[in-house]
Amino acid sequence: MGRSYSAYERELKELLQGDPSTIARYARALDPVDRPTMQRVRSEPFLVIRAAGSLGFDLVALRSEFSFPLEVKASSADTIRFSSASGRAGVQLAAHQRAVDRVGLIVLYAYRRIGHRDGDPWRLFAVPGDSRSGRLGLLRKWLPPVDWTRDGNAVLRWDAGLPLVRFLERVFFLTERPPEPPA
Repeated sequence: MGRSYSAYERELKELLQGDPSTIARYARALDPVDRPTMQRVRSEPFLVIRAAGSLGFDLVALRSEFSFPLEVKASSADTIRFSSASGRAGVQLAAHQRAVDRVGLIVLYAYRRIGHRDGDPWRLFAVPGDSRSGRLGLLRKWLPPVDWTRDGNAVLRWDAGLPLVRFLERVFFLTERPPEPPA
């Protein structure tokens, strides 16, 4: 029996919150060199709030340095086309983009590949928008953007996304605190 969509949303929420059992289960499929990054989330977690609603975000991940509205998608296909389902996902994308551009954030799309067994099944993408400076601007540059078809419809191509573990490495890199000078 397959997992429901909400199970993938819950999985991402628990991973970002540093839930020990979820991280242990998830890390087993990762390359051993990537496991310390996932373990680090246990000591440096996000506060993750479920924010699902009509044209709302699925999750909001918060840390002192970053805030990320997240839209969670899951599919066994290697591509998610926003033109499906009467174009509702495209309308939602445009609404997300307008909302975050006003306040200076970036929206992340988290794409969970259902049935993916080797390595990291999550890929992250940034919604295109106004360029930002500082840490958030740098992070946006590192994230692949949501892609567009010739017809102007948004699309997520799993192979083009940034693996969750690589995203976390970059977040940790950007939030490293310099060592204290000797007294």
